[in-house]
Amino acid sequence: MTTTPRLAVTGSTGGLGGLVARDLADRGVAQRLVVRSRDRAPALPGTDVVEATYGDAEAMRRALEGVDTLLLVSASESADRMREHRTAVSAAAEAGVGHVVYTSFLGAAPDCTFTLGRDHFATEQLVRESGLGFTFLRDSLYLDFMSFLAGEDGVIRGPAGDGRVAGVARADIARVAVAALLDPGAHRDATYDLTGPEALTLHEVAALLTEATGRDVTFHDETEDEAYASRASYGAPRWQLDAWVSTYTAIRDGELDRVTDDVRRVTGRDPLSLRDVLSHR
Repeated sequence: MTTTPRLAVTGSTGGLGGLVARDLADRGVAQRLVVRSRDRAPALPGTDVVEATYGDAEAMRRALEGVDTLLLVSASESADRMREHRTAVSAAAEAGVGHVVYTSFLGAAPDCTFTLGRDHFATEQLVRESGLGFTFLRDSLYLDFMSFLAGEDGVIRGPAGDGRVAGVARADIARVAVAALLDPGAHRDATYDLTGPEALTLHEVAALLTEATGRDVTFHDETEDEAYASRASYGAPRWQLDAWVSTYTAIRDGELDRVTDDVRRVTGRDPLSLRDVLSHR
């Protein structure tokens, strides 16, 4: 282990960042874990734990001093996420970080259907304008999340039609992230579209969930009006409702119907399928 970590990882208390942090620790790579709460940080060898939130510019700048390469896991969905990203990217540049690996979204664009994908595109632009070297991981929807799409009645509801989505496993995203962190020069200014091996309709997703769990799962294609109405009882703000519904309309509009070989090209391994993820679970 080196005594001064040159890698920093955010999000280590979550699913994706936690996988990355554990992989690095298993390889004997020193790292700094930037966390909201020290008490929640994973206990891993060779780690230096520092508390900071994305929205606290000074704390982030101090947390990133001496860091060469940073995994910047996108902040939790909130109305303030872009402000937090702006502060975090500025802090990284001011601290002298040389390279940022950022978890973006497949098809990120200023006018993409998935509303939060627009925030990801804007964050990519912030990183570009900062002068930082970068690797953008444009992840499709998580395969790990598919089993949570169905309600208590076993029905997946949303205006996705017969559209397809090539979801990707968090484990595969983590492996790509580790590759970029360990050799940033080889992945400098690269954008990877990370998908699984197949694009599935939600009818097919429901069938695979039924097969894996023994629970009868089906897909009901809502209209957009029905989708908003069926989620109204949650009392969520409009921006969040838009995000939930546009997840499905992005599938319907074909924006997630892409299968790439980027996971294999970077890691040398075939990406996991939904069946693989469900069997591992």
